[in-house]
Amino acid sequence: MTEKLVVAIDGPAGAGKSTISKKIANALKLEYIDTGAMYRALTLKVLEEGIDINDVDKILDILAKTSITFNDNHIYLDGVRVDKEIRENRINLHVSNIAKIKEVRREMVKIQRKLSHVSNVIMDGRDIGTVVLPNANFKFFITASVEERANRRYKELLSKGEKNVNYEQILKEIKERDRIDSTREFAPLKKAKDAYEIDTTNMTICEVVDKIINIIEGR
Repeated sequence: MTEKLVVAIDGPAGAGKSTISKKIANALKLEYIDTGAMYRALTLKVLEEGIDINDVDKILDILAKTSITFNDNHIYLDGVRVDKEIRENRINLHVSNIAKIKEVRREMVKIQRKLSHVSNVIMDGRDIGTVVLPNANFKFFITASVEERANRRYKELLSKGEKNVNYEQILKEIKERDRIDSTREFAPLKKAKDAYEIDTTNMTICEVVDKIINIIEGR
């Protein structure tokens, strides 16, 4: 493949987008851009600064003064690597409320599009194929049953040492995130008309990765 390759991955919380995208990036030598992590990083800063998550003006002011960058599949907030911090459950509880703010999304889209011009990329999120990169070479919508997604998130949090988490609560939280993400006014979560849909409920990570690579490589 000699032409520029741009791959868009969309899907709901807990579907495995980040893990899948990272593996594809490594296999195809693409730059991986986790847009969900960008919203998580902003959420982290908002919480650390003690800002009301409903105060749009202050959130936009913070965003304008914030640097969010990627390097070697790691995310940096104002120059500090925050891979672990943005995956804490307190971020899970608030990120959708900040991500639904249309002014925030508009600014993030500008940043994301600039990042996509740098090199061959794979970008994942909620609105990549529909809003951010509508002209991507390949679009995929990764999903799974809500129960399976909650189970994955539950196991992930336990493996990272999170305390006071239980499956039923996480299931409730993911259902609420789905509701917010799919009903927000600006750039809601939805499958692009020309996207390949892959239900990962009964698939391993390797099976999903192989399937996507086969489609990209025309096999």
